[in-house]
Amino acid sequence: MESTKNKYVLVIHGGVGTIIKGNMTTEKEAAYLETLKISLFEGEKILRNKGTAINAIEAAISVMEDSPLFNAGKGSVFTHEGKNEMDASIMDGASLNAGAVASVTHIKNPISAALQVMQHSSHIMLVGDGAEKFAKQQGCELVDTSYFYNEERFQQLKLAQQNNEVMLDHSGENNNLEGNIENSGRKLGTVGAVALDIHGNLAAATSTGGMTNKQFGRIGDTPIIGAGTYANNTTCAVSCTGHGEYFIKNVVAYDISALMEYKQSTLKEAATYVIHKKLKHQNGEGGLIALDKKGNYVMSFNTEGMYRGVVTTDHKPKVEIYK
Repeated sequence: MESTKNKYVLVIHGGVGTIIKGNMTTEKEAAYLETLKISLFEGEKILRNKGTAINAIEAAISVMEDSPLFNAGKGSVFTHEGKNEMDASIMDGASLNAGAVASVTHIKNPISAALQVMQHSSHIMLVGDGAEKFAKQQGCELVDTSYFYNEERFQQLKLAQQNNEVMLDHSGENNNLEGNIENSGRKLGTVGAVALDIHGNLAAATSTGGMTNKQFGRIGDTPIIGAGTYANNTTCAVSCTGHGEYFIKNVVAYDISALMEYKQSTLKEAATYVIHKKLKHQNGEGGLIALDKKGNYVMSFNTEGMYRGVVTTDHKPKVEIYK
């Protein structure tokens, strides 16, 4: 087998959905592409300097969490009650150690809190006030909820409430949301990253603000290890985005790894089967990025678009939005 030592790969995503070029202003498109490039730059800097896959994906995701463009961190969507409740998880492919936070409302960078859970807690998932108390103890930055307020996101909530729906109706019939708000479409937010470092280790992480108009403390696949995030050095690292309920039911991230481990599927075969056959058959919208131990990667989605990018030891950063 070709050695992957001294090779690195970083793949990122910024969510999937009804992302159509005709609905996107030139300025907005440029802003998305620029933020994806900065995310790749920050992550690659760590990998190039012999840093770990874990630290690289935290850095890459933090850039997207700090941007109002993506449904994570600063750009998180609103719940039915008009709050921002965020989820994140991270997993180390070398040790199978993982950490996650869910339903947090004050943590500026939920991905950093998830990393603290992984590194400094005997638990894997912490939620709500407890997660915030722990994050504060570990030195994570907490902010006032006003930090997450975004007028465009708030208007998305109002529109979803008028139409009595979560802004993620997978039936495809509720596209009346599109066009009412410039470029809202039906974007299934969430940001994520997977990386292979020069030490041969894989890692995966995902962060989200969830669904517009979600109720009753709903949590999606993002903080659930095996559903939205999974990494194992013997197979692959996966970060998912899309209609979370389907990703939970199908344990999508782990399913990719299992297909590789038990059926000897290639990464591409596994991703194509799960995203384009299994989920599509159930009307489950979404996508994923994944990376195997040899440095092969996929960016697979069954929607109109997915914000995504990749950089490797041998190739310059490449970012894309549409099919």
